[in-house]
Amino acid sequence: MKILVTGGAGFIGSNFVRYWLSHHDDANIVVLDSLTYAGDKANLKGVDAKRVAFVRGDIANAAAVKFAMNDIDVVVHFAAETHVDRSIADSQVFLKTNILGTHTLLEEARRREGQIIRFHHVSTDEVFGALSLNEARKFNETTPYAPKSPYAASKAASDHLVRAYFNTYGLPITITNCSNNYGPYQHPEKFIPTAVAAALFDKPIPVYGDGLYTRDWMHVEDHCRGIEAAILHGRPGETYCLGGDAERTNLEICRSVLALLGKSPSLVSHVKDRLGHDRRYAIDGSKAKRELGWEPRWKFEDGLKETVSWYRMNQALWLPRLKQK
Repeated sequence: MKILVTGGAGFIGSNFVRYWLSHHDDANIVVLDSLTYAGDKANLKGVDAKRVAFVRGDIANAAAVKFAMNDIDVVVHFAAETHVDRSIADSQVFLKTNILGTHTLLEEARRREGQIIRFHHVSTDEVFGALSLNEARKFNETTPYAPKSPYAASKAASDHLVRAYFNTYGLPITITNCSNNYGPYQHPEKFIPTAVAAALFDKPIPVYGDGLYTRDWMHVEDHCRGIEAAILHGRPGETYCLGGDAERTNLEICRSVLALLGKSPSLVSHVKDRLGHDRRYAIDGSKAKRELGWEPRWKFEDGLKETVSWYRMNQALWLPRLKQK
């Protein structure tokens, strides 16, 4: 099997490349990545160069996509602009990459009718909007879309495009909508790496508003397993929600990080809230468990401990990116 992984030099993409190679001895991978600030070939250091080919290119560039998709069996589409704050400051690049880039990939896959056995699109729970803190409800595959940020809106549009190519052209697609990921190789602009980096150097950890914003956290390896299950066992045209069953507030995350590093809770610093900040996300993964046999394996406390340790031991990799934020 030959797989194209878009955004394969980014956080989740590079973890997926490592995961797939270690679990599928017959696989070869082509990584297509434009190496923006969020992508780094260093994330792929140590992978088997005989089994991984790297193509530097933009997913919105038709020529680059055509070249990268040659002889590909499966497309796993991670490449996206993902940071909500950046989308609030400047949304144009989110529209180009997340919508037009996805369209470019779908068009090339459609032209290769019979070659592509699966086009898997990686999406987010943010397309569903927000939940309140005092309700038991969680997002699932039937939750209406109600994106609140430019980032979420661009991902919602890409989800609709992917489904349209299944319904209109019969392209064999699957979609996963995941909760917040954490783990090794995540860019330091994201919340958990930001907290770890600040704590390591005794700097204030910025926490939006009252700090009670709640997310469902999933270890990146569990996410990779979920995508694998959707590719191998999912029904074409279906969506599967993947969650970590680990809801935590931002304050809880900060306090856990500080405790693991032996730092003072006084490092928590409340800052001006984000515009349009969604209060809570939570995923109901029962469909994935029922149809794919998938459920998260990592306990959050174990995963966070492993993640904090990785950032302590690999500062040479992420510190230069921290300075570029």
